[in-house]
Amino acid sequence: MSRIRAARRVAPLVFLCGLLSSAACGDQKGAPATKSDSLAQKRAGGDSAGRTLAVQPNAPAKPDAALPDAQLPKRPRHDSVALASMTKPDTALDKKWPVPGPAALPGALFPGNRVVAFYGNPLSKKMGVLGEYPKDQMLQMLDHEVARWQKADPSKPVIPALHVIVTVAQGAPGKPGLYRLQMRDSMVNEIYSWAKAKKGVFFIDVQVGKSTLQAELPRLRPFLENPDVHLAVDPEFSMAPSGAVPGTKIGTLDAKDINWAVNFLDEIARAKNIPPKVLIVHRFTRKMVTNAKDIRFTPHVQVVMDMDGWGPPWLKFDSYHDYVKAEPVQFTGFKLFFHNDTKKGDAMLTPSEVLRLNPRPLYIQYQ
Repeated sequence: MSRIRAARRVAPLVFLCGLLSSAACGDQKGAPATKSDSLAQKRAGGDSAGRTLAVQPNAPAKPDAALPDAQLPKRPRHDSVALASMTKPDTALDKKWPVPGPAALPGALFPGNRVVAFYGNPLSKKMGVLGEYPKDQMLQMLDHEVARWQKADPSKPVIPALHVIVTVAQGAPGKPGLYRLQMRDSMVNEIYSWAKAKKGVFFIDVQVGKSTLQAELPRLRPFLENPDVHLAVDPEFSMAPSGAVPGTKIGTLDAKDINWAVNFLDEIARAKNIPPKVLIVHRFTRKMVTNAKDIRFTPHVQVVMDMDGWGPPWLKFDSYHDYVKAEPVQFTGFKLFFHNDTKKGDAMLTPSEVLRLNPRPLYIQYQ
C-alpha cells in the first residue's frame, strides 16, 4: 500500500474581526481567566469538577488489552485492507509502544482516561463543530459521541472536552503584522464555563501565523494556571520558518519550539502544584513536525501527537501510521471530521474502527 500521500485537512482562514463583532477578538485583554479553588482536591487525584481520574500514582504504562471484535461498517476493499494492515503485528514499531516514560502523577489525564473533544471557534461555523451549531445542540452532540466511545471501550473512562482556537491564523497581516488574531479573554472564558458545566476539560489552541510560541503563549498563562485547562499547538499555521502567508502552504514547528512549550507548561504545573498538563501537537505531514524524536515530556507535561488529516479511511490510517506511530512521542490522538471525512461519500470512522489502531488513541477530536 502506498504511504506517500498525506491526509489533508481544511482549516479555512476566517477574518474574524472583519466578518464578526470585534467584541470577541483583538489584541487587548478582556475579563481575566477564572482560577479554580480546588487545588487540594486536584493534588489528591481529582479534577476541578470533583471527578476522580483513573490514573494511579506510580503505575507503569501497560499495553492496552485487546477489545472484543465489534460489528464494523462495510468498507471499500482499500479501506478494509488499510485497517487490517494497521492491526497486524509490526515488531519493529510495536515494541516502541507504549513509549517508556515517567509514571503518571495523581490527576494525570493519561493513560487512564480517554478524552473526546469538540473543536472550533464560536465565531465561525466553518472552523469546526464547536462553532457550527447552537450551544445546547453542540453539547448534546458531544454527549452522544462521549457515550459512543464509552460503549466502544468500557475499560477507560471517557472525559468530554471543548477545544477552542484562541489564536487564529489570518490571511492578512493585521495591525501587528503577524498574520494571527487573538481572541478576547471574555470569549475564551465563556467557552471554558461550558466545559466546566459539563464536568469536562478545556483545551486552548494556538495558530501562531508569523508569530512564535515564545511570543504567544505567555499571555495565555492565566488560563493554563487552571488545573482543567490544557494547550494545543498547530504547526500547520506556524509560518515564521518559511515566511509564507497562512493558508498558502503548510507550516512547521521544530522539536525545540515544542520543547519550549513543554517547559512553559512544566513550570506552570510545578509553580501552581496542579496535575500534569497536556500538550496536543497537530500533525498530518512529516515536515509539519521536524526532529520529532527530540520532543521531550516530563512528569508534569503529557504530550499527544494528534493525527489531524482528513480524507478517506485508508488515507487517515496511512497518515496515522507514518506520522504518529512511526515517530513515537508519548501518547496519540486521532481527529474525525463531520464534513470533510464524508464529503466524497465515505462514512465517518466509528469508535470501534479507530480503536483497532495500535497504539490506541487516547485523545479523540471532532471538527
